[in-house]
Amino acid sequence: MSHVLDQAIAVVRGDDDADDVTVFQATTHPAYANMVGPFGGITVATVVNALMSHPDALGDPLAVTINYLAPIADGDWALHAEIVRTNRTNQHWVFRIVQNDQTVSTGTAVFALHRQTWESIEARPPVVPPADEVASVDFPDFIAWAGNYDMRFVTGGLADGKNDDSTSTMWIRDVPERPLDYPALASMTDSFFPRIFLRHGTYMPAGTITLSTYIHATPEELAAQGTDPVLATARGARFGNGHFDADGQIWSGDGEDAVLLATTHQVMYFKDPS
Repeated sequence: MSHVLDQAIAVVRGDDDADDVTVFQATTHPAYANMVGPFGGITVATVVNALMSHPDALGDPLAVTINYLAPIADGDWALHAEIVRTNRTNQHWVFRIVQNDQTVSTGTAVFALHRQTWESIEARPPVVPPADEVASVDFPDFIAWAGNYDMRFVTGGLADGKNDDSTSTMWIRDVPERPLDYPALASMTDSFFPRIFLRHGTYMPAGTITLSTYIHATPEELAAQGTDPVLATARGARFGNGHFDADGQIWSGDGEDAVLLATTHQVMYFKDPS
C-alpha cells in the first residue's frame, strides 16, 4: 500500500483546454484534515506534485505562493494550472483551485533548473540536541494532519504555555517514515502551528491567508536526507489588527554541515478568544 502522503497528493491529469490550461483532479484525504478544511501544507504538496507531473515542467520547484480564499470542503477539487512563460532556466505558472464551480485558492509557482554556481549559506540553523534526545509530541485528535508527523519540539511547543517569544524549533519527519521529496518538503513548510497560539498559550481562531514557500534543496540533497528528520524553526514578526506574519526555515540537520532546504513566509488572520 502506498504511503498516506502519496495517497493524499494523488492527482489525475486531464487534457489541456483551448487556453492551454491543464486541469488536475484531486481529492481531500481525511488523514490530513485540519480544524477547518484540509491542512494547508497538503494542499501545497498536491499542487507541487501535480505541476511536477506535467510533461512540460522545467526542472524542479523553486517557489510556490498560494492564497487561501476559502476552505476546501471534503471531497473532490480541481487544480487549473497554466504555464505562463518558460525561459532558459526558469518557468512561471499560475493556478486556481476550483471546487463546486467556485475558486477557493489562487497562486503562482516557479520551476527552475539547478546550475553549478558559487554558493554560500548565510543563515545558520539553531543549536539543538539530537532528535533522539527530544520527546515526540502528540496533538489533539481534531488536528488530524499532525498525526502524520513525528514532531519533537526543542522549544516553543504548545505545552510551554503563554510565551513572549513566538519561536518554535522542532525535529520533524513523516509518519510512517518516507524519503524526503519536493511534495513532502513543501508540506512541512506549513507544519508550524499558528504563532498566535504560542503567544497566548492556547488554541484560538486563526488561519492562513497566503503562504509562500521557497525551495532551495536540490534532488541530490533530498536524496541524501532520506528518511532522517529535518530541523524546522519558525517565528512571528508582527501581531495586530487581526493579522500576523511568520517566517520559517527547514534544515537538513544542525551543525556546520547543515543545508538550508526551504524557507517560508505566511500571513494569517486571528480572532481574539471571547
